[in-house]
Amino acid sequence: MGDEVCHTGGCHCRAVRYKVWAPAVIEAVNCNCSICVKKQNIHFIVPESKFQLLQGADSLTTYTFNTGVAKHLFCKICGVQSFYSPRSNPDGYGVMPHCLDSGTVKEVRVSKFDGNNWESAIIDSDIPARSKLK
Repeated sequence: MGDEVCHTGGCHCRAVRYKVWAPAVIEAVNCNCSICVKKQNIHFIVPESKFQLLQGADSLTTYTFNTGVAKHLFCKICGVQSFYSPRSNPDGYGVMPHCLDSGTVKEVRVSKFDGNNWESAIIDSDIPARSKLK
């Protein structure tokens, strides 16, 4: 897995726990679409194969809207969304770096994504490639 490390994380009440393999320097996205703005949804993308839910599947609930492709998963106990399945990468997960346990993240670099103009912005973005194995 190259320069990747195993991060662990989850929700506030710890009902939901996962591990994710990603670099110690995380390339995150700050989207300005309607839901990301409301949730302050800064996240990074990983392929499905680099994410493992350790516990809490029964504690997750899902919110969808518009196209229904994105699956906004959150803990039904504490309400925290620590990961989700994004519209841009339904073959991967968007993980919230602020929900990772301390000790494995060296830096979080955040770039902006124009989610208000999703259809045109995604064409010029490398985001869909982020859930592909390298």
